[in-house]
Amino acid sequence: MIEVEVRGDLEYAIRQLKKKLQIDGIKRELKRREYYEKPSVKKRRKEAEARRKLRKFNRIRKSL
Repeated sequence: MIEVEVRGDLEYAIRQLKKKLQIDGIKRELKRREYYEKPSVKKRRKEAEARRKLRKFNRIRKSL
């Protein structure tokens, strides 16, 4: 569960909540579930995400 403590500035609290939602990937998940996704499209998307994660991991690993 995501929690944001509001101590005064409501605008600041909203920005913090949006940042936490983005980091957790909840916004992306909600947008993705907005419409039905065919199984073939879902498979291609998952494969692309895996390739993207692998490239990112390899980039990080090379910099170390």
